[in-house]
This record gives sequence, C-alpha cells and structure tokens, in this order.
Amino acid sequence: MLLILAGLLVVLSSVVSGYLLERGSLLVLMQPSELIIIGGGALGIILISGPRRNLRVLSKTLLARNRPRSSPEAYLEALKVLYVLFQVGRSGGSIAVDSHVEVPYESEIFLAHPTVLDDSEATSFICDTFRMALSAGLNGEEVDRLMAVDMEVQRSGRQQPLRILVNVADSLPGLGIIAAVLGVVVTMQALGGAALDIGQKVAAALVGTFLGILLCYGVIGPLSQHLDCLSKARSEFLQVLRVALGWFFHGASPMVAAEAARRTIPLDLRPTLEDMEKELRRENIPLSAAQQEALANREA
Repeated sequence: MLLILAGLLVVLSSVVSGYLLERGSLLVLMQPSELIIIGGGALGIILISGPRRNLRVLSKTLLARNRPRSSPEAYLEALKVLYVLFQVGRSGGSIAVDSHVEVPYESEIFLAHPTVLDDSEATSFICDTFRMALSAGLNGEEVDRLMAVDMEVQRSGRQQPLRILVNVADSLPGLGIIAAVLGVVVTMQALGGAALDIGQKVAAALVGTFLGILLCYGVIGPLSQHLDCLSKARSEFLQVLRVALGWFFHGASPMVAAEAARRTIPLDLRPTLEDMEKELRRENIPLSAAQQEALANREA
C-alpha cells in the first residue's frame, strides 16, 4: 500500500510541478463539473460492468492492508512447514498428520511458522489437500488434478474484479472527451460574451480531457497492473506448494519434494540449495504418538 501511495504521489506531484513551471494556475484545474462527469461516469461503469460479488471482492482487494507477500522468507517458511509435515506423515502415517492439518491454528508445526499461518489461503491449500488426500486415499495424479482445479478457481476469482478496473481505465479517456465536448457545447452557448468567460469555459473543457487521460494512465491503469502482479505472485506461490505436495504424494522423499518446490520459486526469490537444506535440517520434527510411547517405554 505504501508503494502505491508513493507512486501516486510521484505521478501527481510531477504533473502539478510541470504545470506550475509553465506558470499555470491550479485554480483553473479545479473544475467540479468535470470531476462529477468523469467520476460519476466511472462509478456507473463499475456498477454496470461488475456483479455484486465481483464488486465485493474488488473492494476487499483494494482495502486490504495485510496482503500475503512474496519474499524469500515467505517461500522458505512454506518449505519448512511442508517438509515437517512430510516427515511426520512419512514416519507416523496419516494419523500423525491429521492432528496438524485438521486444526492448523493449534498445531505446533504451524504455530512455529506464523508467516504461513497468517496466510489463510496458503494454510487452507495445504491442509485441505492433505485432508482430502489422506481421507479419500487419493494417488499422486488425483491430488495434482485437485490442486490444479483449486488454483484455477482462485486465479479466475482474482482476475474477474481486475477486469472491472481495466474496463474503467479504458473508459476514462472517453469520459474525458465527453466532459470536453459538453464543455465545448457550453462554450458555444457563450459566444458573443466576454472573452474572459469564453476562455474560462474552454479551459474547463480541456481540463475534462486532461483528467480523463491522467486518471487512466496515471492512476487506475497502474493500479490494475499492480493488482495483476499481486495475482500472478499469488499463483506462483501456490504453484510452489502444489509442486511440493504433488511430488510427495507421488512418492518422493521430503527433501526431494522440497527441492522440486524450490526449483519452482522465481529466481530472484529462490534460496540456494545449501541454505534450504541447512534450514530444513534445523526443523524440529514432532514425534508421533507411537514414537512417543516407544520412547517412554525405553526410558522406563
């Protein structure tokens, strides 16, 4: 959010600064009628082009403060959680994993990695995949198809609200032209009057075109591109989880599954193999009930 606000500040300050250097008057840009035409038209387009469900998702996306971030730490934390779950499942079976994926907010594995736990989408993706695979006895191919369907639905859900913003951005120059044409009509009505009044009306008409283009290419267009990048980053993150889970349920060892997932991480965010192995081997693997009982009998 701070990056978006900083970008908007740079755009607006650059435009205003250049305008003032040309000895322009800011009062000329204050045209409420043009803002009403363009702003009201844009709002109407949003209401017309998007069903209520998409509007809710769009508003939630725009107002979201704590979005999941794609960072080397976030990817590494996800690999740690998966690696520990794989180790628990391999040594203790489905019963040992169930206690962690059924209630992740009470699981010592997830609680040890709050970055993953705070990402509700990623947590649900991991836990739902484990629960269905273990309870229904799915093979690797079935698990992979199940995750692919989930990812596609999530991607489509993120893209539909974005299309509303793209549609609005494409419409803003046209709305600016409409505002300018109406301003010209008003100017024509004032012909024969004072030259100063005619000049002010022409300036107001041109401000409409200016606002439409500025809002399109300087505000709404870049904002839609930013949200599209966030959507792609989310797809990349889920793809890493999908690869790790898919390899594990195809029979790969926990370390091999983690390595397959590591190679799916974008290059600028990917940890080295040495760093990943070092971090994974430091993880505390919870003992299953059977292992705890065996250890207690041994100590007794």
